Amino acid sequence: MPSTFRIPAAPMDSPAGRVVSAAARRMYGRVPDLVPVMWHHKKLLRAVLAFEGKVGKWDAVDPHLKSYAVMASAASIGCSWCLDFGYYLAHDEGLDEAKVREVPRWRDSDVFTPLERDVMAYAEAMTATPPTVTDDQVSGLRAALGDRAVVELTMMVAVENQRSRFNFAAGLASQGFSDVCELPLADAR
Repeated sequence: MPSTFRIPAAPMDSPAGRVVSAAARRMYGRVPDLVPVMWHHKKLLRAVLAFEGKVGKWDAVDPHLKSYAVMASAASIGCSWCLDFGYYLAHDEGLDEAKVREVPRWRDSDVFTPLERDVMAYAEAMTATPPTVTDDQVSGLRAALGDRAVVELTMMVAVENQRSRFNFAAGLASQGFSDVCELPLADAR
């Protein structure tokens, strides 16, 4: 399903727009739909890109756990663009793609460890409106991961909520990034 662009894509035909488009194509094979939407507000786009660059360097949480949490949050919100891109990133990071595909229905799947399930349950609880996080969830994760990792995990889910809610509201839909991993995109909900 192509993006509906509730906020229309801005033309990126200026010299700076062509540079950004070329850099995105080099990194991802195409320009992510959110880039021409955010191009309407270049200061915002620069701030988001700078922040995302820093987020990408966080290393207190196992990258697999982080991916599962982010994708569980995106699935809970219903952001097909985020799941599509998440599959692409998981493929790029060497995650078990068949396992990654099960994230939207992790409760019914038998491929996840208890810790992975706890992480995805926490991501969903954080993503619920209002949030439904419990003291037991946090204490279990603290015992398994440590405080530093739980702080990072919490912020990763919060960041994904921001991403997914922006993309969903902007009308962005899966763009075919997951085609590289040859997995059909699971339903977001």
